[in-house]
Amino acid sequence: MPVVALLCSMLAAVPQQTDARERILSALVEELSRSQKDLRLRGHEPPYFMSYAVRGIDAREVGAKYGAIFLDHVRRDRRLQVDVRVGSYEFDNTGSQEMFDFDGQDSGYTAGREAPLDGDPGALRNSLWLLTDDLYKKALSAYLKKKGKEVYRPDDPDRPASFSREEPHVDVAPPVAHAFNADAWKRELSEQSDRLRSHPELFDSQMRAGIDHEERELANSEGARLITERILYGLHVQAWARAPDGMLLEDSLDFYAANEADLPRGEKLARKIDDMIGELVALRNAPVLDPYTGPALLAPEAAGVLFHEAVGHRLEGERQNDDKDGRTFKGQVGKQILPSFLSILDDPTRARFGDKSLNGVYKYDDQGVPAQRTTLVDHGVLKTFLLSRAPVAGFAHSNGHGRSSPGRDPVARMANLIVQSDRTLAWPKLKEALIAEARRQEKPFGLIIRDVTGGNTDTSGYAYQAFKGQPRLVYKVDAKTGEETLVRGVEIVGTPLTALGKITATGDDPKVFNGYCGAESGFVPVSTVAPTVLIGEIELQRTRKDSGRPPVLASPWATAPVTAVKR
Repeated sequence: MPVVALLCSMLAAVPQQTDARERILSALVEELSRSQKDLRLRGHEPPYFMSYAVRGIDAREVGAKYGAIFLDHVRRDRRLQVDVRVGSYEFDNTGSQEMFDFDGQDSGYTAGREAPLDGDPGALRNSLWLLTDDLYKKALSAYLKKKGKEVYRPDDPDRPASFSREEPHVDVAPPVAHAFNADAWKRELSEQSDRLRSHPELFDSQMRAGIDHEERELANSEGARLITERILYGLHVQAWARAPDGMLLEDSLDFYAANEADLPRGEKLARKIDDMIGELVALRNAPVLDPYTGPALLAPEAAGVLFHEAVGHRLEGERQNDDKDGRTFKGQVGKQILPSFLSILDDPTRARFGDKSLNGVYKYDDQGVPAQRTTLVDHGVLKTFLLSRAPVAGFAHSNGHGRSSPGRDPVARMANLIVQSDRTLAWPKLKEALIAEARRQEKPFGLIIRDVTGGNTDTSGYAYQAFKGQPRLVYKVDAKTGEETLVRGVEIVGTPLTALGKITATGDDPKVFNGYCGAESGFVPVSTVAPTVLIGEIELQRTRKDSGRPPVLASPWATAPVTAVKR
């Protein structure tokens, strides 16, 4: 059955409540057909490929602190995602951003990427028309510049094509229920935040709960026609204190779920908040750790950040083609890059790990390619990269990892990065191994890094190939007694190949680290699943020194009675 006929038959079977989605997709197809037929500047080539998408976000968030509601926010946003390519799949206009500049001859106008909130077909088509015209002219200019630069470059038989040919898919996902009980969350967060008045050590705190509902309609010139939806609930708790020496201390809890009912509430949430506050209060009195190099155990969340920053970002496909990138693993396919007991895969088709929702799940990526479970590293050997529709030498097709935030151009990104190990130990044995390694290195102690706030990395070729992690809970483990002492004031630093090569064992305790990752194509929801790892040598440096004073007067709110959480 032809693609258009198949789409019509599928839409006919969809309930009436999807009419708005159908109108949007129909408007995309109509304007796409018109552009395919008639868009051509005299004396120049027409586009060989075009893609239109509307990505809408409906978000609701409420927040509380000091026992009162401080936030009640509704956001509705519709953004256009348009791709116009000139040339051919083998060689087109895409490349470095400077090719899109007009050498000072800019027209003075840039089309917007906003789409009508009500999906009005005429307004939508007009917005697409303006943006398509703007991007077509820029694509032509970039294509001609790129062709001109080829005069000065030697032929490269290994150079990958500019764009991959992919099978178009037609799929209309059913509407997704996305209820959010804002009133119940206001009561919950007000009561939970009111409990913190019993902790005058905290000078500030906040709690937020919300929902993001994304709806996407996509059509391209190859015949892809997609309607998809995604729901993500979030709950966030954050508190601040100062140590006696002025160091600013922050602790937080972040929960994500595909279902509102999976977020903790009541006594369950209260216990988690109490544990977090206990950690923060303990950190106030913890000693500052001097810079350190030696063995360490990284608990699952900390290990997840390590693999995300040191491995995941460096396996994103576009980085292998960018001359300005450090390209840590370029040319390493088929070679050992990790210890042989470690394997890494990325699986956007997986919705849960145990009882936890995974943030990085999706059916089709933002280029319309089906999500694919991809083994990146198999028993230490690099097998492939995270791939969008930008081919990499040796890999002609996408593996469904072209991702972006609404309105941004997709590139290869992580989704659900999962670390697997064939060399696992129970926690007591891992701690024994840590102490044994510290003694072997004649170190007075090893470290246990139990929690982190996040991390970042720089993959550019002009900078040092390094990564950084911000640990929240770090414990010194005495090499003689095994006694653990909480410390503060350090951050993890290192180079990826050195750090990864010193992993000697892992735990049998894989856990989920959910969050959002920011890169060139914006912020996208991601997950990392990793076990505890034992690293023979890790480096920690001092964090930036704070010199702030706590508030001069006592909190007026902290002197009032505390509200009990409803059972």
